[in-house]
Amino acid sequence: MNAPNSAFAPTRRALLAIAAGFAGELALGFRLSDKTAMAQSADASSFRPNSVVRIDRDGTVTLVVPYAEMGQGALMSVAMLVAEELEIEPSAVKIEHAIGDNVLYASPLLGEQITGGSLSLRGAWKPMRQAGAAARMMLVEAAARSWSVPAVACHAEAGRVVHPASGRRVSYGALVEVARTLAVPQDPPLKAGTLRVIGKTLPRIDSPAKVNGSAIFGIDVRLPGMRYASVMACPVFGGTLRRVDHAPALAVRGVRKVVELANAIAVVADHTGAARKGLAALKPEWSDSANASLDTAGLVATCDAALGTQGLIAETKGEPARAMSAAKMTYEADFRLPMLAHAALEPLCCTAHVRPGSCEIWVGSQAPGRARNDVAKALNLPAEAVRVNNHLIGGGFGRRLQSEWITQAALIARQVDAPVKVTWSREEDMRQGSYRFHNHSRVKVGLDERGMPVSWDHRIVGPAVMAWFLPGYFRNGIDLDVTGGAYGPYVLPNLSVDFVRNDPPSGLLVGNWRGVGDTRNGFIVESVVDELAHRADRDPVDYRRALLEPGSRMLAVLDRAAKESGWDGALPRNSARGVAILSAFGSHIALVAQVDMNEQGRIRVPRMTCVVDCGRAVNPGIVRQQIEGGIIFGLSAALYGKITVRNGQVEQSNFHDYPVVRMNEAPTIEVVVMDSREEPGGVGEPGTAVVAPAVLNAIRSITGKRLLALPLDPAMVQTA
Repeated sequence: MNAPNSAFAPTRRALLAIAAGFAGELALGFRLSDKTAMAQSADASSFRPNSVVRIDRDGTVTLVVPYAEMGQGALMSVAMLVAEELEIEPSAVKIEHAIGDNVLYASPLLGEQITGGSLSLRGAWKPMRQAGAAARMMLVEAAARSWSVPAVACHAEAGRVVHPASGRRVSYGALVEVARTLAVPQDPPLKAGTLRVIGKTLPRIDSPAKVNGSAIFGIDVRLPGMRYASVMACPVFGGTLRRVDHAPALAVRGVRKVVELANAIAVVADHTGAARKGLAALKPEWSDSANASLDTAGLVATCDAALGTQGLIAETKGEPARAMSAAKMTYEADFRLPMLAHAALEPLCCTAHVRPGSCEIWVGSQAPGRARNDVAKALNLPAEAVRVNNHLIGGGFGRRLQSEWITQAALIARQVDAPVKVTWSREEDMRQGSYRFHNHSRVKVGLDERGMPVSWDHRIVGPAVMAWFLPGYFRNGIDLDVTGGAYGPYVLPNLSVDFVRNDPPSGLLVGNWRGVGDTRNGFIVESVVDELAHRADRDPVDYRRALLEPGSRMLAVLDRAAKESGWDGALPRNSARGVAILSAFGSHIALVAQVDMNEQGRIRVPRMTCVVDCGRAVNPGIVRQQIEGGIIFGLSAALYGKITVRNGQVEQSNFHDYPVVRMNEAPTIEVVVMDSREEPGGVGEPGTAVVAPAVLNAIRSITGKRLLALPLDPAMVQTA
């Protein structure tokens, strides 16, 4: 058993501290070695003080956004940060997606060009504002020099530099030639006092193109001479292709080629319809792997057995063993969470063009810098020979953090003398996913005579995704994500958290899923605390209040949620409210779910009230959208989410057997964004993590029964 090491305690604060160690001076290209404008050796018609801001002679301001836009509002939020410091309107900014480049565009919190973990805005908060501030200072200096006045006598305003004393003003575009010759400020100060743009609910700059259909997602890419490919991998995890007769596919009009890979086949054609028809005509022979007998029952049994194994100590506080033995009573429960798919609206799709000595990719990726490196390795090319053009994403949820499907497209394109768009079918997307793997927990709580916890023991059984995805989050055998939030936001006198690593069988791909560790532990912790409240015959909100730090942001959020939801208000018979809270991703959130149950024991969720303190809300409207989306995503998982395996193959194939919440099942959602001057927290994921516990806590109040596994029994769900 490892000795506890508080330096690696799985708190979000610790995670950020570890992540910060990755980045060093990676500030989106600000620390330029020659401390001069990047544009000096580039296009003389533009001014580029850093890797994200470009101003052309006609005054056009272009922002190269390092983060992927997958519906979460990254483009708008980052544009607002830059616009604030550059003294322009966000609507005046032209947006470009950054190419894949881990040097120029690495997240300062993750050390790579990654959009995930609700860290984008948190990582962008200072660097992107500094990008705008540096450009503004250089433009002001350029104008001051041309007027032979001190720079302090000038200021930027609405895309111009103004000298109030003389009434002179000049547009940014007219200053490009001089500004590009100046030294780049290396630590530009940010605006103080009242902010003009940040904090306002402004229309998203990416919305018009999405409404009129001109927006280009990865699946929309069209190139001259492009071919289209459909692909099928071995249905059994880890299996390989033995042989396949190409003739049936080649007989289909429009089919150009059949490409064989180690574990898959692809049909390349003039259009997707022909490619799909050709693929359906093939009868490949597969060599099944050792997983051919794998099934869900066996995976669950392995997790259950691991619950009886002492894990590595992730965190301790006080004297948990002594306090447990002295407790007046104990509560113990085992929780089981299933495998989950991402089920994004846009199936995986990638266009690749491989030429001798180079490769170009067009894709929607959450980690384009990593994709660039992976493709380079697969094709035996230097990274500089691979270009990854990133596009809008129709839902990522963590699936597009991985790039094996991008590498697959490059390997297919290597055998075709043209650009090739490889589009996965919905069935392939569902059955060849990167799943959130089974997670089991055993929680034992020692209680005093009042039913309050004196000792908390949480054993977590799950995969160590961070061991390969972000090794900086894997220390001393502990996955700091899967163990994060293992006792919630509560102040407990004695606690112990241990981790039993349980990776999936080889060939079964697992990864990150929206909400990461907190979607697992949030459900478990909030279920346990709620059960303790019932057993102590105390109101669940009051019970939580007693466990939170007095005067804390989390306590204020809980109080506001109770008020806004009418927590103490009367409800009809067989209706109840359930509450769940979470402090994670730098934000604090409380959700109250109302659940109604009919005489047949079937439930519906008519209303959810959510209060969030995410620090300074750059765009409160986007915060609300993110929370609403996270709630619907979490509700789908709580009601329906479950991937099952039989004979080494995923049984689900589409939305008929992996349902999501329909419009007529969606609750009325009220989101309250609390005012705060703290630095921004993440909002893309916490909304997902509080849904399941809030719903199941309401069911406990109605039925008196504590449910310990997800999803809900289908017999309990009132479906569309």
